Amino acid sequence: MTVTALALALLAATAPAPPPYTGAYQPRGVDEIGAWAEADEDERQLASSPLLIRDAALDAYVRRALCDTVGAARCAGVRVYVLRVPLFNASMAANGTMRVFSGLLLRARSEAELGAVLGHEFGHFERRHTLAQFRAQRTGSDLLGWGAVLAAMAPDADLRRRFATLGRSVYGALYRFSRDQEREADRLGIGYLNASHLRPQAAAQLWQSAIAEAGASAVARGAHRPRLDRIGFYASHPPEAERAATLIALALPDAADRDDGADRHADALAPWLPLFLDDQIKLNDFGASAYLIAACAARGWTAALWRARGDLYRARGNPRDLVNAAHFYAQATALDPGLAAAQRGLGLALVRTGRLAEGQAALRRYLALDPAAGDATMIAALIARPEDR
Repeated sequence: MTVTALALALLAATAPAPPPYTGAYQPRGVDEIGAWAEADEDERQLASSPLLIRDAALDAYVRRALCDTVGAARCAGVRVYVLRVPLFNASMAANGTMRVFSGLLLRARSEAELGAVLGHEFGHFERRHTLAQFRAQRTGSDLLGWGAVLAAMAPDADLRRRFATLGRSVYGALYRFSRDQEREADRLGIGYLNASHLRPQAAAQLWQSAIAEAGASAVARGAHRPRLDRIGFYASHPPEAERAATLIALALPDAADRDDGADRHADALAPWLPLFLDDQIKLNDFGASAYLIAACAARGWTAALWRARGDLYRARGNPRDLVNAAHFYAQATALDPGLAAAQRGLGLALVRTGRLAEGQAALRRYLALDPAAGDATMIAALIARPEDR
């Protein structure tokens, strides 16, 4: 079935309402108790991780996005940890530990988009998918083990080949099982949003943005755009185009005018945006980074965004990129002359394009703004007069 056909087939469907909340859940059975014990130990280590962002305001915002999505009763027992990892991801462990990556916060444009992902992860938790996946993998490994034994004992080559191909069927079943869990979590996530005060249509917008980002990344690398409407045999998730179409179809039409919390998200992210963009640029994915900077600038170009754009072009470092970078840094310094990082970038870009005097002047402004900068000695060497060297 094509993505379009899937969307049409789902138009008459509705996302399931959130299941009745049964209160705090306790593990049952050896498998689940073991999974919780492992998750508890992981959480103890997570609390002291150098990746953990310790910011009360950001933590409170992310928790509010979760609670606004799934409801106060459901989120009461969840512990949220925001990690400085520049990837589009979040996860939730069996014991109620939720990890939210900074790359997700950078890509979400609103509280509703963030809530869509957090609700999806909570859906995995509420349906105890981690335990089901563990049991499925254990069953699959048992089958593969017996298949290897029987293949070794088989009396003829044809029978041995049949046992040897068992692995492909087992792995295919496991990946299909994972995709089905993802689809169920998507339906639960949109169900939470439908029942909330947030705009559920934002869930599809997030995946549409992910598709556009992947396309921008491919184009910048001179590669073909990825086919995000097909299911690979070893894919653990449904294709992005299918997910977007499903979420469009399952969002309540009457909820399209609800608040999506875009202003709240922008305000919460503002203090961290320069750092998160810097981490993204260091991934060396020019197309994706350029797309994300432009997406952030849809609300208006700021000094921090012009500076990030300058950093991106200066990092690629082609001669034409350095000319563009100098222009972008100049835009940043015009908006905020006190932005030391933009003065530094402007100076370095100008020096590398042969505009030595202008570059040295910008670097002097940088050192005046940040005399204790870690690279002050190196910068001072660039701006020293010949007779002082």
